[in-house]
Amino acid sequence: MGVFFRKAKMSDIPQIHALINGFAMQGVMLRRPLMLLYETVRDFVVCERDGKIVGTGALHVLWSDLAEIRSLAVLPTEQNKGIGRKLVGFMVSEAKELEISRLFALTYQQRFFENCGFLQVEKESLPQKVWKECIYCDKFNCCDEVAVIRLLNGKIAEKEMEIPLVDIPSWRVR
Repeated sequence: MGVFFRKAKMSDIPQIHALINGFAMQGVMLRRPLMLLYETVRDFVVCERDGKIVGTGALHVLWSDLAEIRSLAVLPTEQNKGIGRKLVGFMVSEAKELEISRLFALTYQQRFFENCGFLQVEKESLPQKVWKECIYCDKFNCCDEVAVIRLLNGKIAEKEMEIPLVDIPSWRVR
């Protein structure tokens, strides 16, 4: 029986948790608490084979034109079979449907993402908001991940939209 790709369900979360945190224990991925996975289940896509989750990834929207691919993981026994690339393709299609124009990832697998159409960028070029979950990382003070980005509309706007630090109405209180 083959593999198929779909949006995650609540019943998938225990398997997603085990897969992601298995890699996190090796220091190659940010760990994800079970509660956070349940809260963000709508972000996740899975690859399933014979009722078992063999791969997963999340498309997390950060702003009107910016989303992150995070928690991309494929079981070691299923790697090098195109599953990771198809998971990224699923999330790229979803981002396009949402009219997201920029996708990024923080990764140790730079070559993989480059093969999926991403380019390396300086981490500091990403908006400040992308770092909000970095405080949960064991490598917070010595991050060695690579930032990659993919433009989905094929061009860079002359002036990219700024992400405000806080979203407060511009009217004044008297």
